[in-house]
Amino acid sequence: MLEITEYSKFLISLLAIVDPLGAVPVFIALTVHQSDEQQGKTARLTIISVFAALMVALLLGEWILWAFGISIDAFRCAGGIILLLMGLTMLQSRGHSPEDIEAAQDETIALVPLTMPLLAGPGAMSAVIVYAHQSNSMLHYIAITGCILLVSSSLWLCFRFLSWFRQHLSKRSIVMSTRVMGLLLAAIAVEFIAGGIKGLFPQLFIG
Repeated sequence: MLEITEYSKFLISLLAIVDPLGAVPVFIALTVHQSDEQQGKTARLTIISVFAALMVALLLGEWILWAFGISIDAFRCAGGIILLLMGLTMLQSRGHSPEDIEAAQDETIALVPLTMPLLAGPGAMSAVIVYAHQSNSMLHYIAITGCILLVSSSLWLCFRFLSWFRQHLSKRSIVMSTRVMGLLLAAIAVEFIAGGIKGLFPQLFIG
């Protein structure tokens, strides 16, 4: 099991990637023509799908890498680059703003595009796989699962109070939150890349 600070970093990075607060305006836009009952079903399916996708990455991600012959250090570098690009984008953007958002009448939008690729996309899965590889103990996997549960719970809270957000949350506050998360994510991404490079080229760090 790792130190508690490492799990704090993982939790912060996963929160930054999923960005539950920034997902609120996207969810509202996609479900604008749904009834309250349909909107509730869509929210529940989205939360379950995000949790399931991240758990698959936790439990099977390393095996998938092995099947394709990809080293964890190479994946760490690639994941770090993805996270860095996402962080930089978040620093410059106005939050989640997917192009050509269309209203939908059913709950399938919970899977695409809400779960994939907006919330539990490559960036989130990369973070889970990289951190999962750092220890093989059962407590480590339980801690990672706990972090995923906390992120899913934060997403549930944001969706639970959609009506409150519509009335009180300004676009400026969403932008500010997204940019702060982007800065934290970029810093964590740099550590990912540095660790991957060190693993791929250990001779560069001898002496």
